[in-house]
Amino acid sequence: MFGKILLAVDGSENALHAAKMAGELARTMQSQNLRIVTAFNAIPSYLGEPHVQAAIDARLKEYNETLRVVLEAVGEVPSEIHTELIEGSPAEAIIEVAQTRSVDVIVMGSRGMGTLGGLLLGSNSQKVVAHAPCPVLIVR
Repeated sequence: MFGKILLAVDGSENALHAAKMAGELARTMQSQNLRIVTAFNAIPSYLGEPHVQAAIDARLKEYNETLRVVLEAVGEVPSEIHTELIEGSPAEAIIEVAQTRSVDVIVMGSRGMGTLGGLLLGSNSQKVVAHAPCPVLIVR
């Protein structure tokens, strides 16, 4: 039923609950694919160098730490796990990945946090629910 799962995360507490749920769903459904997506708003080019590079480096560091924690929360799954870091509007990025990858379900937290947390703020989860090409599981 849910062979391809998209997990949208930002490192918030709700995103970690969503990661645990996605892992459980993947195990229960014997899913073949779990795609973990993190989206950032674009870094303004007017920052100039070296500030743009510093912002990129900080985001990559935050992303890698978030991914480590999320993978731990997901646990062992029978699925292939793919990860994506995307720059752009979080809700639009999630919807685009869901369409492009033909996912069967999107799993995400109800609210996010801070800068990386721009990913899962309530308005983003509402946008995803309204425009997703598949079912969306919102986790608290």
